[in-house]
Amino acid sequence: MPGSTRDRRSFPGVQLPAQEGGSPTEVTLIAQLGIGAGDALVTDAGQRQRHHPAFIDALDEPSARLGGMHLQHGDASSLYSFTVGAGGHPFHRHAGPRMFTAIAGSAGAELRFASASDALLAGDPGAFARALRRVRIPPDCLFTVRFGGGTWHQFASNHPAHPALFALSCHSNELAGALSEQARAQVARNAADIPSLTEVLPQAHWPTAGTLAAAPLLQLSLQAAAPSLCAQLCTRTRAVFGPLRRIALRPLRGFVERATPAYPLQSRVAASDGLLPAALPHSHYQDLTCVQLDAMQVPHRSASALLAEVLEGFLRNPPTGVGHLMALRNRLVAPLRLRTSTLGCPVSSLLSSDRSRLFAGRYPVLASQIDGGDRCAEVLLGADDRHLRFRSSVRVQLLDDGRVEISLGSRVQTLNAFGRLYMALIDSTHRHYVAPALLRRAVEHALAPELADLDAWAAPPVHR
Repeated sequence: MPGSTRDRRSFPGVQLPAQEGGSPTEVTLIAQLGIGAGDALVTDAGQRQRHHPAFIDALDEPSARLGGMHLQHGDASSLYSFTVGAGGHPFHRHAGPRMFTAIAGSAGAELRFASASDALLAGDPGAFARALRRVRIPPDCLFTVRFGGGTWHQFASNHPAHPALFALSCHSNELAGALSEQARAQVARNAADIPSLTEVLPQAHWPTAGTLAAAPLLQLSLQAAAPSLCAQLCTRTRAVFGPLRRIALRPLRGFVERATPAYPLQSRVAASDGLLPAALPHSHYQDLTCVQLDAMQVPHRSASALLAEVLEGFLRNPPTGVGHLMALRNRLVAPLRLRTSTLGCPVSSLLSSDRSRLFAGRYPVLASQIDGGDRCAEVLLGADDRHLRFRSSVRVQLLDDGRVEISLGSRVQTLNAFGRLYMALIDSTHRHYVAPALLRRAVEHALAPELADLDAWAAPPVHR
């Protein structure tokens, strides 16, 4: 195909004007990655995206909503990730403007755009083909795209053995554009996703292979012009070695490390007041773990509000070691048909599906109490099993000297010989590791919730 080449010392890019006064489409190359890096990144990020709580696979464009709107703060933006595989996806459009940053696979990608309104398409069958433009992205490249609402677009790989791209897309205003009434209501509930914000091009206007091949083509490249021998050899090399970089040599892992002060814990004699002694007066086992905080460490002076944040901490910031112990315990007791849970037993009933009695409108509890001045708040947790009954108390108390005490206490009543053997086996581990670790991590979350994992908004699993 004949053409001309223009040099750019900065980021090479193109701007496609839109018809009828709409926003232009802008595509800009940013950087060239190593050989095969595009395929490897698209594969790795695509697998991580699939494990995201908000993952959805539709319209040949697997995606996940990474961050929703914060309308209470005047922020209507949202952040998404999406993947386009080797087969591409259908032509479609969105009501609002879009901007995204993407990595192309190791064969590169072709981006196709057409700015044709409904009125234009209805009155002129050839309008879509005349508006169609193609932009070719080289292999293993970082690039950006921005286009206005209503722009028809389609992305595809340059080779059927390679994915097209992985992208992070920012919706600057989720409420923008001519949304349908149903879509606007879903957006207003902060429950939108990419498929619900997508309108697929009517099949009558789908371009044929000949129409696509005849559309004007713009090729962007780094280091060497796209038609040059150097660029062609580079493209072939990347296409050959790309699949090798996709081979997973290590398991898919990700970590979030929380660095917070070491809150000192104390083991005490179980209290004789509060909800716990009354709930299980005849117990064979009891413990109490406490942490005392200075007034400067506590963000507010409401015992019930702090207790709610501590309960959230049990759910959102559980110790990894306790999780491993619970997984092992669940496997061992499954043949005995005992109760299992992913959360440590002192607070495992927070995963209960029973919503008949809730603390702070969210956390399932057996009982709760808050004193008149909101200086002491306590909840009772627990469950009954075939071998034992356990009850736990989580209490927050604002002391007269300004300090704050947070405690986790447990009582267990064994029901048979197996229950007594079970408690004898786990007593030391529970007393010296499980309860202190659970309380420490919950307090960490309560005092620094901004350090929580970004997946924390997903609903926790319900125990069996």
